[in-house]
This record gives sequence, structure tokens and C-alpha cells, in this order.
Amino acid sequence: MVLRAIRLIATLMLSVIVVAAVAWAAMAIWFDGPHSRILATPMAAGLVIICIVLAAAVRPLLRGLVVALFPVIVVALWWTAIPASNMREWATDVARTARATFDGSKVTIENVRNFKYRSETDYDQRWETRTYDLDRIKGVDLFLSFWGPTEIAHTIVSWDFDDGQHLAISIETRKQKGQSYSAIRGFFRQYELYYVVADERDLVGLRTNHRGEQVYLYRIRASPAQARALLVDYLNQVNQLADHPEWYNALTQNCTTTIRGHAQNIGAGGNLDWRLLANGHLDELLYQRDQIDTSIPLEELRSRSNITEKAKAADDSPGFSARIREGLPGISG
Repeated sequence: MVLRAIRLIATLMLSVIVVAAVAWAAMAIWFDGPHSRILATPMAAGLVIICIVLAAAVRPLLRGLVVALFPVIVVALWWTAIPASNMREWATDVARTARATFDGSKVTIENVRNFKYRSETDYDQRWETRTYDLDRIKGVDLFLSFWGPTEIAHTIVSWDFDDGQHLAISIETRKQKGQSYSAIRGFFRQYELYYVVADERDLVGLRTNHRGEQVYLYRIRASPAQARALLVDYLNQVNQLADHPEWYNALTQNCTTTIRGHAQNIGAGGNLDWRLLANGHLDELLYQRDQIDTSIPLEELRSRSNITEKAKAADDSPGFSARIREGLPGISG
């Protein structure tokens, strides 16, 4: 009786796994297989039929379910071998990859984006070469940008230098010309991983002034040494991607999980938490971990950290970064 119950539970659990795996494999073929839907659709449907036939034909059922996973394994091996590329016809806002050159405490970065926007799609392209002194880093900040649902936000990390410079880096999808972002496609091999290394007026002003997003700014409690180590780790990855492109993935390689990876590399990653995925609650997680200002209640901190109207008022001002930080908790000087 007990053995039968165990077998039933194992069969049910494996059935769920097989259904999910087959669904993923079919979508992988449909999204990442032949560009022609005339070919991709019957191939995806054929995979599903083959798996169903195997599960039904092989007995006992538990063994049939295991055998039904074999075609999925074949698809997974093919899928993981699809190479990312830097050689595509890119959208103009992601057309260039940044590269950092270190010389002692100085770092020179090519292709820092500093576009002048008239609207989200109308802008003057400005790709700049800038030099920063890593010894002058005094802090690191986190932006949370909400475009609609409050459960999910886009995250941007920015470094504050004591000479008034700021350097922002946003981890995004690298879209080709005519390509738009799809949350479902983000789970497949549709977009390369891209680090936008930019001026804050570009990355933040674009969102507040032209996309209508709500943006919040928090100072992370990190020493200058930690902030410096984080930036160096980021820039090493920027160089790596310039030579060896990687795929973006909405679950494992997105704007927030990748930040955690960099933090782990410098020994500050913290434990996994559901709010790393539902990152609209990331400020709550950081508040509980005492990694942002905790001198006031969280709701008050959120209200005072909303820099949307300040950014709109600052617009293209040379003092953009200083103006959006006026009166923010946890930031002095």
C-alpha cells in the first residue's frame, strides 16, 4: 500500500516535470529554431507528439515518462549551444559596446552613452570617452524604475565620485533594429546581454522625462572600497561581453539577478530571496538587511526617494545628478 502511494506520488510529480519540460522545449524550437513559422510550428508540434507517444507506448508509465524526456534533452543540448553574437544590425541606442582600460587608479571608458533626447525615439547620438579616478569613488546608488506593475522594476546602479562625476550602468537586452522587448521571449535566446554604460541624464532622464516612468533612488550602505570593487567587477564584465557576448535571460541573467552576481563576486551578495525576482520590492529587502537608510520608516523613505519630479525639472541640466539627490536620505554632501 505504501509502495503504491509512493509510486503514485512519483508518477504525478514526474508528470508535472515532463509537461513543463516539453512545453519549454516546444517554445524553444518555436522561438529559437527556424525563423520561418512554417517550419518552426510543425517542428514544435512534432516534438510534443513524439513525447506523448513515447510516454503512452512505454510501460510502466513511470518509465514512459522518463523516456519522454529524451527528446527534451536533445532540444536542450541544441539550445544551450546557440551562440550569442556582437555582429548583428543593432538598434542605435545599443549599437556600441563599452570598453574599459585600467591604468592604476584611473579607468578610461569608451562608448559612454550620453544621448540628448527630444523623445524616446528622437535623439542626438553622443558616444563619449570618459576617464574616472577609482580612488575618488565615495558611494554607490541604486535606481528602481517602474513603468507600470509595481511588482517589477528596472534596476540601475550608479557610482558617485567626489569630483562630481557619476557613472551609471544599466543591464538590459541588446535589441536589433525593429525588435521590441517581449517578457516571454526574454526567457529564450532572443536578446544578447547588454551593459549600458552611461551618463545619469541619459539613463534616468530617458525614463522619467520621456517614458513616463516613476524612478526611486537609494544610497547603498557600502564603503568606498566596496563601491570601487563593485565597479571594477562590472567593468571587467563589460570588457568580457565586448569580446565574448552572452545571452540575456529574464530569469537567470536579468537586470537584478546579474547585480546580485556582481555583489557576490565582491563578497556582498546575500542570500537568495523572492524579492530578487519580484524586484519591485527590492527596497524592502535592502531595508530589512540594513543596506539602505533605516533612520526613517520604509514608506517615508520610499516617498522621499521618489526623484521623478526632480529629474523632470532637472531635464538636461549639467547639474542633473546633484539636483535629483537634493534632500535624499542617506546621501550627504
